[in-house]
Amino acid sequence: MAATATGIYHRSYRSELALRATRAEYARLGLLTVVLLAVPFVLDNYWLSIANTILIAVIGAVGLNILVGYTGQISLGQGGFLAVGAYTSVILSDRIGLPVPLSILLAVLMTAVVGTFFGLPGLRLKGLYLAIATLASQQIIEFIIRRDYGGWLTEGAGYINVERLEVAGWRLDRMVFEQQWYWILLPLTVLSVLAARNLFRTGLGRSFQAVRDQDIAAEAIGVNLTRAKLTAFAVSSGFVGLAGALTAHYTEIVTWERYTLEVSILYLAMIIVGGLGSVAGAVYGAIFMTVLPVLIRTGADGLEPVVPFLADQLPAVQNAVFGLTIIVFLIVEPRGLDRIWQRIKEYVRYWPFRY
Repeated sequence: MAATATGIYHRSYRSELALRATRAEYARLGLLTVVLLAVPFVLDNYWLSIANTILIAVIGAVGLNILVGYTGQISLGQGGFLAVGAYTSVILSDRIGLPVPLSILLAVLMTAVVGTFFGLPGLRLKGLYLAIATLASQQIIEFIIRRDYGGWLTEGAGYINVERLEVAGWRLDRMVFEQQWYWILLPLTVLSVLAARNLFRTGLGRSFQAVRDQDIAAEAIGVNLTRAKLTAFAVSSGFVGLAGALTAHYTEIVTWERYTLEVSILYLAMIIVGGLGSVAGAVYGAIFMTVLPVLIRTGADGLEPVVPFLADQLPAVQNAVFGLTIIVFLIVEPRGLDRIWQRIKEYVRYWPFRY
């Protein structure tokens, strides 16, 4: 196995199914592992909180990419499904008294069921029509949690204060809150990414891609379109429900403002910028779109003496930059950050030759 190669040639099925094909890939994986393990010892609490937010966003973005990027089913209901996971987990753990891990698991299952229900229009609709249908799911869920008729969600308060995370008698320490959450979120995120990556090495994952590429041809070769589409909605929503439940327990408050249409658009931007149909692209997009507001805010603070109106117009500036970022990627590199990274690796691999 060479460190670099002009091409990747497989001599066995085991080699073809391997996630890594060259020593350079294993070296990058080792370097990434070292970086991830060093993060809580290097970053302060502010940047560590951003890292934790990124880890949760990665889970949600990977879930959305399963549906949109790999199955070709457009969804604008991400914020609503996040809310289902958040409210379900908190109600089960704080009111009913179930252990937090069990409440999170049940929240994932509940979100998968809700996602499957709202995925039923996908059996008949495509493209813009399906996007409008999923937008309706976002509006319906948001309407329910905002109105909260009878107070059965928030007991009339409009929000839910979440108890500090406690598992089997062990309770998070406020002094090292961000560090402890990082060690909780990191393995969950890694397992989610690995699960998604391996999903598309199975027959089920390949059926998702067949539906995306050409559903009529997929049905002709034996793919059950109903099962494939509904399963894609269920799996995707399950990932999103996990992200929503983790968000609720991490922020220790659940309120409808965290699960609006803007959140759905933000997650859609993550997978567009990162790269549709790529698990790695979902990771890159989640990192980029989570760090971007921080960089904008930092830049605005630095330029405030020169351009004082930036501080007052910061939300508008952020929205403008978000929109401009999406447009630039759609024009310059529609396949996102993942394709840019692939081109960089190909350039290094083939250098000094052009191809």
